[in-house]
Amino acid sequence: MKAQQGKIAAKPLFRDPVHDGAADSVLVWNRAEKRWFMLYTNRRANVPDLPGVAWVHGTRIGIAESIDNGASWKYRGVADIDYGKPDYSLWAPDVIDDGKVYHMFLSVVPGTFPDWNAPRDIVHLTSTDLLHWSHGVKLPLASDRVIDATVIRLKNGQWRLWYKNERDKSHIYYADSPDLNQWNPGGVAVDDRAGEGAKVFLWQGRYWMITDMWKGIAVYSSPDTNKWTAQAEPILRDGGKLPTDREKGQHADVVVSGDRAYIIYFTHQSGADADPSVPNSGRHTLLQMAELKLKDGQLTCDRDEPVHVWLAPPAGR
Repeated sequence: MKAQQGKIAAKPLFRDPVHDGAADSVLVWNRAEKRWFMLYTNRRANVPDLPGVAWVHGTRIGIAESIDNGASWKYRGVADIDYGKPDYSLWAPDVIDDGKVYHMFLSVVPGTFPDWNAPRDIVHLTSTDLLHWSHGVKLPLASDRVIDATVIRLKNGQWRLWYKNERDKSHIYYADSPDLNQWNPGGVAVDDRAGEGAKVFLWQGRYWMITDMWKGIAVYSSPDTNKWTAQAEPILRDGGKLPTDREKGQHADVVVSGDRAYIIYFTHQSGADADPSVPNSGRHTLLQMAELKLKDGQLTCDRDEPVHVWLAPPAGR
């Protein structure tokens, strides 16, 4: 199916009006409201006097919405997530729609900490409206330090989840499920380098995995999700030319719409984008969009090119 041309995406795509710390987003179609939702980690970038990395903890999951099929976004509020205590840190949601219920796979840190040393889990929650989430269950994965889930349905009808295992050099592991509820750990999926924020998607006849390697976005491809081949060059390693998008791209989502694919990533407001009038400007993050292209079997994108976007609703939704 050929995608519609659509409007030119906003630059930046979205900036959180509360803490200005939007990161780690996922886009999902809201069946009832007939519009796209974006759920994201809202880092507390503008809160002063927090020790260490406490500003990346104590985070809620923000929600934005688009009524023009992904070209522009408006803040909707904060997801009501019935899990844990008020000081828990909520990171990096992935959301799957099974046609009846929405399933969130959420990274949860049990508290607000000034360092990176706390345990972390991936928790499965459900919702009927994308706004209110409950019935949280911790997944039995490879260690007590796991984050950043990405989930897809395989061709055999099973579900597969990939995640970062910090107890094994931050390699990407996977688990399988017949129903999104019962999960069986499956071991390591990618171990050629450390990474986080994996996203797996099917496009142009191949499966793709992207991971944040902190020096751009690493790219892998596979015919079947079992064996992954690394692409020689990452994408979004080099900063762009446009204001707010001159730092490396990080922790991305991908939405496939017809024959086109769009990557949504976050950037820090540091380096050339630092604002000397804003305390701790480098903590501030916002979301950007670029269109993915396939050239000689390699995944590429031009972050400086205007993006015409019209995200089609999923089939049957």
